[in-house]
Amino acid sequence: MITRRGMLASTIVAMAASPALAKAKLGEDGLYQEDWYLESFLDLADDLTNASQGGKRFVILWGLRNCPACRRMHEVHLADPAIESYIRDNFAVLHLNILGAREVTDFDGGKLTEKALAKHYGIEGTPAIQFFPTSATGLAAKPPKEREVARMASLPEPQAFLAQFRAVRNGV
Repeated sequence: MITRRGMLASTIVAMAASPALAKAKLGEDGLYQEDWYLESFLDLADDLTNASQGGKRFVILWGLRNCPACRRMHEVHLADPAIESYIRDNFAVLHLNILGAREVTDFDGGKLTEKALAKHYGIEGTPAIQFFPTSATGLAAKPPKEREVARMASLPEPQAFLAQFRAVRNGV
């Protein structure tokens, strides 16, 4: 027999497990974080090479403090176990701040702040995700925007978000 108390308890448990209600984790810099994001010395060529050697694709995720879409991405998209595990298992994600001041070494050896690097690549909003090829060979000679194999310049719905990652991983 189903009681009101049992029904209420079941509802609370289901809501607590719902990805839509997951809490995003804020880092010290005010950006939403995942514990599996790449820990980096901010050298893009090294990060791409290390990702490839580990069987992963390299991406840069651009975020911004107080970005509502960034929060949604973490609370909804990345809270979905299927999406989170696929990205974690197949991609090395470097999270950068579109207005940040940390120094990053670009593929051509140039050193730029995160903010200058975002401008250099034409990143204009957040979240934005840049997908790079499996090798850094030849990237230094290319113009910045031609170094990417794909870009997600806005936040699509969760299944389209995952589909973009799958397409890049599968070389489509």
